[in-house]
Amino acid sequence: MENYEKIAAVEAILFAGGEPIDADKLALAAGVEPMELEGIIKALEEKYSQESSGIELLHLEDQLQLATKQRYAEQIKAAFEIRKNTALSAAAMEVLTIVAYNQPVTKSFVESVRGVDSSSTVNSLVEKGLLCEAGRLELPGRPIAYKTTDAFLRAFQISGLSELPPLPDQEAQVTIDEIIESAEAADDTEN
Repeated sequence: MENYEKIAAVEAILFAGGEPIDADKLALAAGVEPMELEGIIKALEEKYSQESSGIELLHLEDQLQLATKQRYAEQIKAAFEIRKNTALSAAAMEVLTIVAYNQPVTKSFVESVRGVDSSSTVNSLVEKGLLCEAGRLELPGRPIAYKTTDAFLRAFQISGLSELPPLPDQEAQVTIDEIIESAEAADDTEN
């Protein structure tokens, strides 16, 4: 098979699939070696990096996906009469943060970190496709564990969890107890 045919085969598979596909599975389906796939991916990235292209190639951890470029989102929404994206609530962002940095986690873990019932928020994020079940833990009651999805990566425009910003240094954090102690000390000095 000629090189242009290999590139076209990989492109066709990515286009037809619509969803992320594992690189090894893509290479096997296209009939190319995994090392050869790297060159094909570079050729496709170069093709899609052109201003005249409305498509981009996403790297989602060890998977690949064709997607439209973000700058054409409004036109795509208009063409398909897609509702305006609603912003995630603060609670949803908190839950996503907890899951992303600690996955896989249970609802009870999320609730213990947040200090409030989070069942409806977790369920809502599962419905939106940002979280999914990651199996059951070997604990009493066999609770369901949750993890982020490829849709989460796309929504936050990152290719993998390694691109998440680092968590702040715990020692530099001020605890609520320290704030209370500081307020009490200030009250004592005023009296």
